[in-house]
Amino acid sequence: MNRDFTVRKYSELLDAFKKAGYNFQTVEDFVLSPLPKVVILRHDVDLNEKAALRLAKNEKSWDIKATYYFRKRKEDFNIKIIKKIAYLGHEIGYHYEDLSSAKGNYEIAIQTFLNNLNKLRKVYPVKTICMHGRSGSPYDNRDLWIKYNYKDYGIICEPYLDFDFNMILYLTDTVRCWNGNKYSLRDKVQTNYNFYFKTTNNIIEHINDLPDKILITTHPEHWTNNLLEWILIKLFEFIHIIYKKYYRNKVVKRNAVKEI
Repeated sequence: MNRDFTVRKYSELLDAFKKAGYNFQTVEDFVLSPLPKVVILRHDVDLNEKAALRLAKNEKSWDIKATYYFRKRKEDFNIKIIKKIAYLGHEIGYHYEDLSSAKGNYEIAIQTFLNNLNKLRKVYPVKTICMHGRSGSPYDNRDLWIKYNYKDYGIICEPYLDFDFNMILYLTDTVRCWNGNKYSLRDKVQTNYNFYFKTTNNIIEHINDLPDKILITTHPEHWTNNLLEWILIKLFEFIHIIYKKYYRNKVVKRNAVKEI
């Protein structure tokens, strides 16, 4: 069975882009010196740092560099794994969710943001950041920059805020599918592109129809060759989709009450 969302399938995707003439860049490298035909690889490390290391080693074998955005969870950053991924040549960034963690308090949020950023910078000279959607939180973490400016802190890019997605095709494996916009709460962009892919094979089949600049966002825990792990992730994402539908309906109802 040719399962999707395995490391093998991810390698097939990388190979297809290489054969189609695409280069690969980190977010930082693209901002500083963009290549004309390029895939920007971004990984949001939400739950499983070991899966991130697994994917990072796979990319290293292809001589490809990517950007890995790490959350600061309750147990703090996994510095050991972050160092290993950086040693492989990949970029490290901060997957921030400080406004959600601070329950909308901007002053607390900016302080925790800076504290966490400084912790990461002891390991890697972080130059780019990207928000974590934080399902279940009413706060959009990007709103922190309504009051503050991340460029004041040596950050050169937040992809959601700095990239023109009418010029860069955005593909994301949110909820372990490529057409998950209807389920995603915040992992989405405004764009005029109307590509519709369900599977990784769909992307590979149409790779010559894609624009020259593409940003691919993956969540490393989605990609595994281990069958049991693959099934457990499938179950988790099924539950996650139900939760997101419930939460979205709750928000819609709350907003309707406010308008009355």
